[in-house]
Amino acid sequence: MISVVMPAFNEAEFLEPAVREVVDGLAARGQDAEVLVVENGSTDTTADIARGLADRMPGVRTVSLPDPDYGAALRAGFLAARGEVVANVDVDYYDLDFVQTTAGMLTAEGGPDVVVGSKRAAGADDQRTLLRRLITSVFALVLRRGFGLRVSDTHGMKAMRREALLPVVERCRFGTDLFDTELVLRAERAGLDVTEVPVSVRESRPSRTSIVRRAVRTVRGLVALRLALRSDRS
Repeated sequence: MISVVMPAFNEAEFLEPAVREVVDGLAARGQDAEVLVVENGSTDTTADIARGLADRMPGVRTVSLPDPDYGAALRAGFLAARGEVVANVDVDYYDLDFVQTTAGMLTAEGGPDVVVGSKRAAGADDQRTLLRRLITSVFALVLRRGFGLRVSDTHGMKAMRREALLPVVERCRFGTDLFDTELVLRAERAGLDVTEVPVSVRESRPSRTSIVRRAVRTVRGLVALRLALRSDRS
């Protein structure tokens, strides 16, 4: 079974159509799947919508967290997932072909443990603004030079073998913007097979967080992450 983890913060307008499209689309592909909506700290009706979907739609479950934290939502969703494969997507960014293709890769004999949907890999189509593409490139360069990251991206869609990644996820300490990065770095350092496939990305709505504010927060977080990883190795 595939578990699709979908964090949701103030997604009242988009949540129901997104969940229905994912559920119906995977069913049409013959995939045994569950959708796990992880509502986190919403101040609109997102939590009520998520509970209603779980009540009405077989295969939909929901988890609620008290505070808005994207990384904590991904971690909680992974830990609550029941599937052999866990795929992370967003309410406004999901690709069912990616989910199906990577599930096949992960369950094949000798397949990888993690597949990252990269915005920077050869063949990717990143239609975001020039500024956001530039920041992603700088962030990737910092991770490659400063942390030894081997893949070209850490954020966005990814799919994982739950059994292999469970110990890694349990060790992850960081939330918000850095959970994805910590997860991939720890997976690589644990000797797991991390690969990537190119994806297409376009902005369906403006970013909710100031890019400058997020960049400053991320730089501070990277310093703390580096110290944490170094402490774990000592």
